Amino acid sequence: MNTTTPAAGLTQPDGHEHPNQFALLRQRRFAPFFWTQFLGAGNDNLFKFAFTVLVTYQLQVDWLPPAMAGLVIGALFILPFVLFSATSGQLADKYDKQMLIRRLKQLEVAVMVLAAYGFFTQHVGILLVCIFLMGLQSTLFGPVKFAYLPQHLTERELMGGNGMVEMGTFVAILLGNVAGGLIIAMPGIGANAVGVAAVALAMLGWLTAEFIPPTPAQDPNLRINWNPLTETWRNLKLAHENVVVFRSLLGISWMWFFGAVFLSQFPNFAKNVLHGDEQVASLLLVVFSIGIGTGSLLCEVLSRRHVEIGLVPLGAIGMTVFSVDLYFAAAGLQEATQAVYSLGAFVAHPPHWRVMADLMLLSLFAGLYSVPMYALIQMRSQPTHRARIIAANNILNALFMIASSLIAGALLGSGFSVTQVFLFTGLANAVVAFYIFMLVPEYLLRFVAWVLSRCVYRFKVAGDEHLPTQGAAVLVCNHVSFVDAVLLMAASPRPIRFVMDHRIFKTPVLGTLFRLAKAIPIAPRAEDPQAYEAAFAAAAQVLREGDLLAIFPEGGITQDGTLQTFKGGIMKILEQAQADGLDVPVIPMALTNLWGSFFSRVERGVAMVKPFRRGLFNRVGLNVGVPVAAAAVTPEGLQQQVAGLLARG
Repeated sequence: MNTTTPAAGLTQPDGHEHPNQFALLRQRRFAPFFWTQFLGAGNDNLFKFAFTVLVTYQLQVDWLPPAMAGLVIGALFILPFVLFSATSGQLADKYDKQMLIRRLKQLEVAVMVLAAYGFFTQHVGILLVCIFLMGLQSTLFGPVKFAYLPQHLTERELMGGNGMVEMGTFVAILLGNVAGGLIIAMPGIGANAVGVAAVALAMLGWLTAEFIPPTPAQDPNLRINWNPLTETWRNLKLAHENVVVFRSLLGISWMWFFGAVFLSQFPNFAKNVLHGDEQVASLLLVVFSIGIGTGSLLCEVLSRRHVEIGLVPLGAIGMTVFSVDLYFAAAGLQEATQAVYSLGAFVAHPPHWRVMADLMLLSLFAGLYSVPMYALIQMRSQPTHRARIIAANNILNALFMIASSLIAGALLGSGFSVTQVFLFTGLANAVVAFYIFMLVPEYLLRFVAWVLSRCVYRFKVAGDEHLPTQGAAVLVCNHVSFVDAVLLMAASPRPIRFVMDHRIFKTPVLGTLFRLAKAIPIAPRAEDPQAYEAAFAAAAQVLREGDLLAIFPEGGITQDGTLQTFKGGIMKILEQAQADGLDVPVIPMALTNLWGSFFSRVERGVAMVKPFRRGLFNRVGLNVGVPVAAAAVTPEGLQQQVAGLLARG
């Protein structure tokens, strides 16, 4: 059952469409939240990196060797995600998120005051406790963060909003690491300055949180289960109820596995493969972060402001291609004779540009891969359970990151080089992505639709605000070509089930595609009465489940480009819906300028015979009309409305 909700009833305060994702930074419903998240991520990383440098270079701690410091700090920070994510999801569903965010920022201030004391006295034990507490604060904030967005953003803004948050997070991580390293290195006052900076950032984050608008609880009557083991299992079961959501959780966790392998090996890669100094390792982090941020921001542009999961296979392909190319780009550098490259010398050496380009592009495609998955989870999860499902995702992310460290360590220990680990990860990404996309064909279907609507045609949709973001509806459209259904998929933010002529399933490639899309074959009653009745039974079930159903009332693809007479099947579908107690709107649609293309029957009733008849990037369109109440629908009236939409061109 589709559980999409449009921003939980919250509307834009100014009542008009925003031009792009950056305009959200002028809105109270987004800007205070964005800067609160940004400051928190920056503060976490300033604190962690400065502490790591302190115990690695400046202090001598017998019980914490420098080689172990980074591992211990990272493990302590991630441990609360495993222990307390289940509880954090319940809290985010039960209480107002505005209140929770403010309380969590107050906790951050308290922790940073304690951390400042630890830096002033250089007490490693206190700072380790603060690392754990900051991990706990981040654990509690995670489900609140991702459950907040769909309550304040419309479906058309979710991709952009998630892209902004993802970009802001990685920029904050980068700036936090840079600032932490620079401040702790200040002679004589570095540790004290880090303590002051951490408290100042926490106070500033608390201030921005005060401007976050009220965000009502989605399940205020929820009874908290304080047992993390049973609640974690319950959350995973909740997520598994929606297969697409659960596979998306696994897909996001794999992305964190993938990213953790590269991020953890940058120092080793910089030193032993690129022969660079510490600044070169920092440059790799900068390039990686810029790539993630750029890919995250590109999602809104490439998706045309809808939740477009067709970008996920594109991202997976890019991640593998540039991981493999990074292996070959670095292979020729391993025999270099120069001892150590400074930052300037490294950048000035042309063979290193390919390495940086590969890192930039593989992380860019990782952004294209992850942002649509986050948006899909937010849109498809049941609102009363959304935060708990996101909490389950945080648990999986933590487990996958731990697994990445163990597997990368095992590969290196067995004799793999760093570049071979990167190659292994890139190839494994292809296998994992293929497995996920076979389990959830919707990703591949949307990818095909995305390619067709942007690379084969220049596809423009008018009136897409009439496409419902929740609830059952029947879409009716003229039938011009063999790819009409694919173009409708590209236009809709939600999956569509199609009722289609059974003969189209015999078409090579397209038949397979429509079977993956779970299209409903229909045959004329006189030809196959059982298939005819089965098609209407399946259509009724689609509407009962609250999903979108599309039909082509002409009964077949036009032979001459003109609109044919609408048949009465639409009335049978609506009668069954009414018998089920459903008031289902009907949305008229018209595909324009598609007749005469490769996929239409322009050549004596035969399609797909002259691939370049009209060349590539032809402009085609879809005009979407105002929904019609079921009681007002007649085949003749719908035909007139579709004809009117066709006349708009």
